[in-house]
Amino acid sequence: PAAGWEKGQVEKNVQDARNRLWQVMPIFGDLAELNQWLEDRCLALWAETKHRDLPGTIADVWEAEKPTLMALPPAFDGFVEHSKRVSPTCLITFERNRYSVPASFANRRVSLHVYPERLVVVAEGQTVCAHDRIIERSHHKPGRVIYDWRHYLAVIQRKPGALRNGAPFNEMPDAFRRLQDHMLRKEGGDREMVDILSLVLHHDEDAVLCAVELALEAGVPTKTHVLNLLHRLIDKKQSDHPEVDPPKALALDTVPKANVDRYDALRQAGEKRHAS
Repeated sequence: PAAGWEKGQVEKNVQDARNRLWQVMPIFGDLAELNQWLEDRCLALWAETKHRDLPGTIADVWEAEKPTLMALPPAFDGFVEHSKRVSPTCLITFERNRYSVPASFANRRVSLHVYPERLVVVAEGQTVCAHDRIIERSHHKPGRVIYDWRHYLAVIQRKPGALRNGAPFNEMPDAFRRLQDHMLRKEGGDREMVDILSLVLHHDEDAVLCAVELALEAGVPTKTHVLNLLHRLIDKKQSDHPEVDPPKALALDTVPKANVDRYDALRQAGEKRHAS
């Protein structure tokens, strides 16, 4: 008697609801998009469907009932925990795939919390990083390596040359990649590029990206200009100055004369000396 499939009325309501919900189902790109559409569709139908016994729609009855309900307890944090050792290249392995971890945890033990859709790395009682979980149904395909370039900033701060051919940095945003192309053409560009990338450790990444894009648009892809633009963005200062239209040539009203006799006028009687 406690099983849902033994109640015909419940099953009939589920069947009717399915028919109404899925009549206009579009095509979805992923499961998250489908779930969001389903939630919105349910809410829309609740606002349209009249309640069988009480006045108003199902949504109206639900709003009236909310104040009398008990508060929900915290959601159950359901995960499977694994103990993993981070490799010298800052990677952990799970289900034939490898995921990056911040370089400060290389060669150390971390705890991996496995959720259906994500992986969370925990160490020293704190969340270290998180990745979307990659699920491959075929066991014949090679495993994938999922990098987060931010995890390797500590490495390139010690070895700037690793920025040139480092696989993790292929995942950087396009603006950083274009700036890197300019930086690596000049001497010392490795170090300057590392300094710019390291700004994301102390400032909002979107602000750093915006500063880099503005520098590229201005045609001045230098560390100094990026820092100047970033500080202006952080301080909310106006960065687009009004255009100045100077004349092509400046004309002098009084032409200077090459006459050294005027220095004699500075001399006073008695040959007093004056400070220069």
